[in-house]
Amino acid sequence: MRKESKSIKKHVKQHYAEVAQRAQAPASCSCCGSVSKAEYAEAIGYVKEQIITLPDGAIAASAGCGNPTALAGLQEGEVVLDLGSGGGIDIFLAAKKVGPRGRAIGVDMTPDMIELAKKGAEDMGLENVEFRLGDIEELPVEDQSVDVIISNCVINLAPDKDKVFRESYRVLKPGGRLMVSDIVTDGELPKAVRDNPDAWAGCVAGALDEGIYMGKIRDAGFQDVKVVSKRPFMKLVYSAEIEAYKPA
Repeated sequence: MRKESKSIKKHVKQHYAEVAQRAQAPASCSCCGSVSKAEYAEAIGYVKEQIITLPDGAIAASAGCGNPTALAGLQEGEVVLDLGSGGGIDIFLAAKKVGPRGRAIGVDMTPDMIELAKKGAEDMGLENVEFRLGDIEELPVEDQSVDVIISNCVINLAPDKDKVFRESYRVLKPGGRLMVSDIVTDGELPKAVRDNPDAWAGCVAGALDEGIYMGKIRDAGFQDVKVVSKRPFMKLVYSAEIEAYKPA
């Protein structure tokens, strides 16, 4: 691994460890100004009926930019994998959709987030969820074992996005689908932003041009790659929900 990639991952891991540690505190969301945690979740696409069923810790740790479970078309009995599952908000929603015959697996590289998510699953009494400590560039998941992959504002944090998409292709079953919410740009970001560790952790510096991002998904072998929706997010970048399919 390149020295720069190691440095980025170390900084990102530390940042989200601190997010997880603060997640139980009754404070406003640190990444969204003065709005409450629930208001931030609603602003990025979750509905109030979903939010009130979730543990406070999962809401507090949420730093997403969309609601991929709303667009993934999850079906009873499917196996769904969340890349960078954080406090578990999307896994908990997915687990309800796939039901007891299905399974929802979260992978995150931050031990504090894994611990927080496991506590949330226990509090909700969910038995069809599993959280695994690991890197989304090297997924701790078996070949062709997953029906659907979701991810919420995490792939932009990975230094090697080509590896993320190749790993996603590997673990998906033939005909499986990828539905991600992520941060992208229209063009190249300034070098000063790209080189800023805090901007990486803040989901800005690692963002790619939309066309390049979608090209990397296609290069991994996916077909029918398209942007489903877009919304403003921060200065220089925006949120896009993108779907793709592994050939059957």
